[in-house]
Amino acid sequence: MVTVYDVPSEKLIANVAQKLKASGAVNPPEWAEFVKTGVHAEKAPIQADWWYTRAASVLRKVYVKGPIGTSKLAAEYGGFNDRGSKPNKAVKGSRSIVRKALMQLEAAGLVAKNKNNGRVVTPKGQAMLDSAAKELSEPTPAR
Repeated sequence: MVTVYDVPSEKLIANVAQKLKASGAVNPPEWAEFVKTGVHAEKAPIQADWWYTRAASVLRKVYVKGPIGTSKLAAEYGGFNDRGSKPNKAVKGSRSIVRKALMQLEAAGLVAKNKNNGRVVTPKGQAMLDSAAKELSEPTPAR
């Protein structure tokens, strides 16, 4: 059986993002086109559908590293803050983006709260990720 661990993460995230966009379970908030993804970023993301990609990435990270909370997820999406002549310092990404994405994934039934430990993937979310991984692992037919 093919799982999330068996396929490249970039391809899996792109596939799951398309599924989330098509299902309508995840929708970007009105502020999504203007927001930076963290203190370390200078501008907002360039891609028009970056919200779906981030939600798919959050879903994958909860699957792989779960149970996990918003603070640890924000640290996963962090970077280095340019502090001028002082050495760069690691900073966390936006917790608001992670929190809103988790709320939408919870409403869709893909993620659930674990008692005192953060979030875990539900069987529905695991099935969605594993089916996307299976689609990617199947060889394309020769022409």
